[in-house]
Amino acid sequence: MPTTHSLIPTGVRFMLLSALGFAFMSACVKYVSNHGVPVFEIVAARALVSLVISYADVKRKRISIWGNNKPLLILRGVVGSMALMCVYYAITTLPLAEATILQYTHPVFTALLGLLFLKETIKLPTIACIALCLVGLIVIVQPSMANPTTSELPPFSIMVALLGALGSSIAYVIVRKLSNSEDSSVIIFYFPLIALPVSLVLGWDTLILPSMNMILLLVLVGIFTQIGQFGLTKAMQTQAAGQASAYSYVQIIFSALLGIWLFQESPTISTYIGAALIVIGAMVNVFGQRIALAFKGRSHD
Repeated sequence: MPTTHSLIPTGVRFMLLSALGFAFMSACVKYVSNHGVPVFEIVAARALVSLVISYADVKRKRISIWGNNKPLLILRGVVGSMALMCVYYAITTLPLAEATILQYTHPVFTALLGLLFLKETIKLPTIACIALCLVGLIVIVQPSMANPTTSELPPFSIMVALLGALGSSIAYVIVRKLSNSEDSSVIIFYFPLIALPVSLVLGWDTLILPSMNMILLLVLVGIFTQIGQFGLTKAMQTQAAGQASAYSYVQIIFSALLGIWLFQESPTISTYIGAALIVIGAMVNVFGQRIALAFKGRSHD
């Protein structure tokens, strides 16, 4: 039973856990890529670790690994796999902070898809969040798009990152739909089940034998991903699709700090301004909803 008096709702807490897990995952992905490991191999390694952990978790619960709605579960795996490859490519070709910011435009898509396919209402705070996020996105990418020859952000990488965000939002809406009939562990299991063979087929010609240090980091990619997926799936089961995913913007802060610390990246002024707008949008969404509920509760007293 949810705790009504908690300052931070259960769904928000799970999304914060998810954001932290994905931030560390992104840092590991960028590090191993900088040391010569191809993107498809990173995806395959991540999927292998997640598959083992997910299978063990499903067996622990003593439930069927195949679930009930197999076509939708497979679709979630396919869409999620394609989105993951786009996201990893963006992480390996863009500064960590910028790649994460572009990735986290997905709540805009998720809110709209939730409205279209799940018949969820987009409330005023979420609309404000979307508007601020779009303005922040424009501030960040506009210099790159205006001067692609000298920009630090390759336009192609920007487009791939946005494509990954769209794919992620579709996957999140599917997760929200599946949560009505499937256990969270089964939903998570299908993602690496599809991603592993797809990434191996696509990247077979570029596979290398990594060093022991790189293998350890590849394992950590899978572990941090599992933490992120667990938090995400739990959050989507307790919050509306558009609202829950908006809280994940805190990953921008985590990733920016990791980029500065591990890769000596220096975000531009445009990145700081755009990220600030996006974080403000997330805060408006979180606290605006709570304030509205508080006033509504008082009006009934």
